[in-house]
Amino acid sequence: MKKIFLSAVLLLAWCVPGCSWFHLHGSAAGKPAKAIAKPAAVIMPDMSLAAKVVTVNTVGRFVVLNFPADKMPKLQQTMFLYRSGLKVAEVKITGPQDQENNIVADLVSGEPKMGDSVRAD
Repeated sequence: MKKIFLSAVLLLAWCVPGCSWFHLHGSAAGKPAKAIAKPAAVIMPDMSLAAKVVTVNTVGRFVVLNFPADKMPKLQQTMFLYRSGLKVAEVKITGPQDQENNIVADLVSGEPKMGDSVRAD
């Protein structure tokens, strides 16, 4: 009786891990992790409008903005002024534009200062 009991315990001890081996072969848990290929980063040029505040007139509530030579905003376009990454003012492009790529914008809200960056968001 002891031999049958001992044989049954050994057979059970041998079969239980054996069953789990069959389950691991069909799942991803039993396979080594494969390196997942990441798509290559696509670098696109920044085509957004950007400018700097050249002059601020608080009495007349307008600013003069300096844009790059090849990019000028449209009239009546709304733009935002940023200082240290924080939005500080909102302006609306009204014109006129001079030969040095400067254009006038009316102050809608906020407190602009010379040197603030201008972006169209």
